[in-house]
Parts: sequence; structure tokens; C-alpha cells
Amino acid sequence: MATFHELGLSDPVIRAISDLGFEEATPIQEKTIPLALQGLDIIGQAQTGTGKTAAFGIPVIEKVDPEDPAVQALIMAPTRELAIQVSEELSKLASNKRVKVLPVYGGQDISRQIRALKNKPQIIIGTPGRLLDHIRRKTIRLNEVSMVVLDEADEMLDMGFVEDIESILSEIPETRQGLFFSATMPPAIRRLTERFLRNPQHVSIQAKELTVSNIKQSYMEIHERQKFDVLCRLLDIDSPELAIVFGRTKRRVDELNDALNKRGYLAEGIHGDLSQRQRDVAMRKFREGQLEVLVATDVAARGLDVSGVTHVYNFDIPQDPESYVHRIGRTGRAGKTGEAVTFVTPREIEHKKSIEQLTKKKMERRQVPTMVEALEGKQRLALDKLVEAVEEGGLGDYRRLAEEVLDNYDSVALVSAALKIMTKKSADVDIVLTAEAPLRTKKFKRKDEGRGGGYRGNKDNYGRGDKRGEGRGKRDRDGGKDFRSKDRDKRKKK
Repeated sequence: MATFHELGLSDPVIRAISDLGFEEATPIQEKTIPLALQGLDIIGQAQTGTGKTAAFGIPVIEKVDPEDPAVQALIMAPTRELAIQVSEELSKLASNKRVKVLPVYGGQDISRQIRALKNKPQIIIGTPGRLLDHIRRKTIRLNEVSMVVLDEADEMLDMGFVEDIESILSEIPETRQGLFFSATMPPAIRRLTERFLRNPQHVSIQAKELTVSNIKQSYMEIHERQKFDVLCRLLDIDSPELAIVFGRTKRRVDELNDALNKRGYLAEGIHGDLSQRQRDVAMRKFREGQLEVLVATDVAARGLDVSGVTHVYNFDIPQDPESYVHRIGRTGRAGKTGEAVTFVTPREIEHKKSIEQLTKKKMERRQVPTMVEALEGKQRLALDKLVEAVEEGGLGDYRRLAEEVLDNYDSVALVSAALKIMTKKSADVDIVLTAEAPLRTKKFKRKDEGRGGGYRGNKDNYGRGDKRGEGRGKRDRDGGKDFRSKDRDKRKKK
């Protein structure tokens, strides 16, 4: 794989990428970025989790002029969740350039978005319905747009947005550059590309398939509140030489690090908010075996090269297959075996299945260990340490005391007492972690939540739009199908 330095990017963008912890480009990024920087139209066929957001986001940021206050790039996404996610990622990539990024989507008060548009964002990420509303209100003008991106084009067509997309594309100057990304290429997508792209370059990337047969992959279905105690039991039973525990957020990593140390484990946490020096110190301790557990976010763990990691625990299920591949790839290196365990809450089962489908590997279900099994594991570990100390020798300074104690107590009782002291009950320390909302697949959201509300659970996600009627008809599909979509589906079947 190429490094980002080899792709001809500017220093501000290279620094932003480096700050995020990325060094090597993914295949879709390596193929797409040079073509996009040349100004070519592109059809990208890639699944979620292959790094396509940065594949189109980096060229967009490179080509936007921060001195020009006009809207220069437009990115269309099928759902509000994806629009927000893309906006957040582009904002991070543009952190060293004075480029403004704004997401617009249904379910949020449109007057709030109109106020935000007065700050003159150069990049707008939006759902088709809400974008059309702004175009009709003339609160968004596209006459200076030079780049347009369709993200998950097939998803948008499935949701009935084809007319909206065509209307929006017709408002953009014909001299624009177009980047269309889609996991599949149905006839409707092909017609769209034929009409709106000029001599497009085709870039096709298949989702990574896990070929690491030396990594045992399993999952446990448990509730959020059980996770920490179960993790401690696994650490006691598995007795990993070196383990990495992955958390979804920086807050999660900080809390896990503190909680593990309170329970008596030698742990250290790393995430993007730590200084490079802090991260280096933690990694040195981990490599030298001074730590049992490294707790990390996905970003912090990118590019980690540590040999001897025997276990990976996904405390929070990863957001996409790419992250899953990167996480479990920290173990099972240099021909050694490794084990990866993923915690899945009942509401995340569909998300787990989507990862299995795209990585083409099944995770074996593992039973939640009991406290008795955990205690037995700690006892075995304590006994191993005692035997190891005996075999190492050098016990002369302790023999006299040992002989005195043996005059008064049975040898079996003494060894039992030593094991008891070494096997402290970690469960005596109560730990309460801040709960993280479950992840869900898009399919699961549309099926289960009507309005496609996502996992944040705030009012905007389930609202019916603003006072001016945002959310009626096709507009409601910005966040998923509305309650009236059943009638539309019946008409389609007829």
C-alpha cells in the first residue's frame, strides 16, 4: 500500500491525516485520490468500511479554495446519519485549512441550517430532500460548485431519491467534476453516470476478506452493564500475555483504563487526545511487557506494530468491517496464534451479522464465563507464578522464615494462603462505566425505527420536521422511510 506522502498531497492535509493516526492509504484511497486530483470523473464501486469517505474527501479538501466563500463542493448522502458522519470526517481532514464544512439534513430545524449557511461553508454535505428545499428557497446556490459527490448512490436510489438527485445535478455547472460511489451498479446508477459524468474512470474495490486462519474469532452476546465484569473474567481466565481492549470513544478508553487499574490490572489507555509523548510512553511500556492491557480507540491503534499480542477484546463492536479487520489484525502475527473476542449487545446482533457478511467470516458464539471460572483462572495463574518463582531459584533469603512458619503450620495450608493472597477478588471493587449507545446497521434502522433515527436517540432523529412542513412526502426519506411509505410500497407492488 502507498503512504499518503506518496499521493502528492499538500502539507496541511498530510498533517491532518497524520494527526488522525493514518499512514497508509487503503486500496480505494490509493486508486481514487490521484485520479480525482487530476480532475477526472470517477465511478467508485466499494462497500462500507473500505475508506471511501477519505477517498473522495481528501481530493475535495485539496481542491477547495479557502479564500472563496462560495459553495465549491457538494456531497449527497442517503441518510442524516451518514451526512453527519461524512461532515465530521471532512472537518477533521480540513483542520489545517480554513475550509468550512456544513451538513444539512431533514429532521433538523431548517431555520437553524439557514443561519449556519450565512457562515459561507465551501463544502456542503446533505440529504437530497433537504438540499432541494434549500435550493428552492435559494438559501443554497450551486452555480460555483466544481465538485459533486454521490455517496452510496445505490442506497439513495433504493430510497426513491433518483428524481431529486437529477434535479440537484441539473443545478450544478456542466464543467463540474463528478465522483459517484456505489456498492452495486444497477441499471439506474449506470443511466445516472452516463447522463452526468464525462469519460469516468472506474475504480472497483471489494471488501476485505479475512484470511487470518490463525486468529480464533468469537463473540459474546451481553448487555452493556455486564461488559466490564465479563472483560475482567476473560482476562482472569485467558491470562493473556499482552492484550488490546478496543473502545469506541475516547471517554470509553479513559474510563476503562481507570477501571482496570482499580481492579488490579496493569493497563494504559491511548487515544487521539493524548500527546505523542504520552502515547510513546504507553507503547514503550506495552512493548516491554510492563503492561498487561492496552486500551485503545481505532484511530490510536492504526499503524500499531506490536509483536506478542495474544488477545484482542472488542469491548465495543467496531463501526465497520474495515475497523474490525484492523483491530483483530493486531494479534496472530508472525505465524503465531491469536484470539479475538467481540462483545455484542442484543440490539447489535444485526450489526455483527453485517460485519460477518462483508468480511465473509463467522464469529463463533462463546458462553459468558462465570465468576467461579474466573476465580479458577486466577488461581491457576497464581500457582504458575509460584512454580515459576521456585524454578528460578534465588530463594535463600526466604528459607529461614519459611522453615520457622513450617514448624507451626501445615505446608498445604501455607501454599493455600499464598494463593489466596495472590488471588484477590477483583469484583470487590464496584465499577460503573458510562453507557454507550448501541450501533445498528442501516437495514436494521429502516426496518425497526421507521424514520431511520440512528443510535443517538435524540429528538431530532424521530421528529416530524420543522414548522414549515419539512418531512412531507419524499422529504421524509432523508432519515429513512416515513410512516406513509407503506402506502407507497403497496402502490409499487401493484
